[in-house]
Amino acid sequence: MFGDGARRVRNHKRAGDDERDAVSAHFDDNVMTEGHGRKSLRGGVLTIGARALNAFIQIGSVLFLARLLSPEDYGLVSMVTAITGFASVFVDLGTRDAIVQRTRITRGEVSALFWITLGVGTVSAVLVALSGPLIARFYGEPRLVMIAAVSSLTFVTTALHCQPYALLRRAMQFREIGAIEVAANVISASAAIVMAYYGFGYWALVLRPLTMTALIAIGVWAVCRWVPTRPTVTGGVKDMLKFGLNLTGFTMTDFAGRSGDRVAVGYRGGAAGLGHYQNARFIYDNLLDVLVIPVHGVAIASLSKLRDNLPELKRLWSKALSILAFYAMPAFGILAVTSQDVIVLLLSPKWASSGTLLSILALRGIPHSVERTLGWLHVAADRSDRWMRWGVFATVAQFAALFCGLPFGPIGIAVAYVASTFILFVPAIEYAGRPLGIGARDVVAAVGRQMTGAVAAAGVGFLLRFTVLADMHSLERTLVLTVAYAVVYLAIVVGVFGVWTPITLALSLVRNAVPVRVVQPVG
Repeated sequence: MFGDGARRVRNHKRAGDDERDAVSAHFDDNVMTEGHGRKSLRGGVLTIGARALNAFIQIGSVLFLARLLSPEDYGLVSMVTAITGFASVFVDLGTRDAIVQRTRITRGEVSALFWITLGVGTVSAVLVALSGPLIARFYGEPRLVMIAAVSSLTFVTTALHCQPYALLRRAMQFREIGAIEVAANVISASAAIVMAYYGFGYWALVLRPLTMTALIAIGVWAVCRWVPTRPTVTGGVKDMLKFGLNLTGFTMTDFAGRSGDRVAVGYRGGAAGLGHYQNARFIYDNLLDVLVIPVHGVAIASLSKLRDNLPELKRLWSKALSILAFYAMPAFGILAVTSQDVIVLLLSPKWASSGTLLSILALRGIPHSVERTLGWLHVAADRSDRWMRWGVFATVAQFAALFCGLPFGPIGIAVAYVASTFILFVPAIEYAGRPLGIGARDVVAAVGRQMTGAVAAAGVGFLLRFTVLADMHSLERTLVLTVAYAVVYLAIVVGVFGVWTPITLALSLVRNAVPVRVVQPVG
């Protein structure tokens, strides 16, 4: 009996030691270790895979929701989220990237950041809820008062998971992050579909992000096991807040630039008009989110460890950007030439105008997929101040494009956004890379061949769509255009320019993922 008791004590002590070791891993020094490049690549693949699955779930849920809800339902919710949707980029004050980027952190410092961001999230939720009547008056839509009040709670649920999420990223636990996000997405999407089916209308769209952020908070706390304690306000906390506030300055100006179009379309065209525009933006943003956004966390975690080895940092950055462009640019090109058919096939003919808008917006994704990587370099260089300054400039440029396109309606806005992004994407990366010795020539060398192929293939695709394939059935035309685009793109980028690295890397990953006994069967 006494032996059993002693064994239980030892097991309990061992479990406690394991848990402390797991938590300690999140606070290890952020330096390069053996196998760093391989671990970063694996993390990137896992993160992109999780985001791809999330996008599949998102788009799959839209296939149901778009048939159960009206464009007006989407427009009502978008009227609020265009103003209040900055919760995820504001409440953490940029501390998620600051925690990942910093070489050394302590538990007390992270606790201080947690209590600060939770306070900011709570105050923001109250302010947004109180602003509901003003939003309703601006659009002339009284239903927005309650939508704003409920949506404001996402500020609190987002603030709750900022620090444990950042600690998981710092420890490069991307598999765990991906599993949490996929599970939260599945549950929240299922709940939204059930609500829409039973006649709750736009409330299905209002409650979905609130449910998802709450579930993510539960998941990251369960995995991280870190518990906030009494805050320790050190010089490190002040440095991280300063760094993070610069990031917040960029994200807030960037959010304003990305939301201005929805505010303008909603104000001039009403809820129904905004609903069509919002669904086009939804699909575009989801594809951008799958291809680019997940790599951000991996890239800054990896490049920040190479700050003292600039030649290696520059080499890995160029390789990563080249591979990203190789796959992201044609993805947007294919979406551009097929979206008018795809929208009707997936969402029904009542959403046809969304397909035209998406066809134009998708062309923006070709340079946008590169421009969105500017944060890799700003964070790696520890120059969030430059990131904020660029954000102010880019937002001014985007508002200028908005005002140029606004007289021509949503299509004019989409065209203006495409043009401005093609003009600014190289200067954006060049400005970010200047402290690290990366210039415009390096950007063009990394992505120029892929962009040439993507744009040329899009030109061929549009020519085929409106001439030879004009009378073909939508589904058949979509398949033919996809194959034609891929053939033209690969012929130019691989056949003419000889860009093989992304393909050999993909084949290597596939070989590593397949068990040896499958690749080399026993004779």
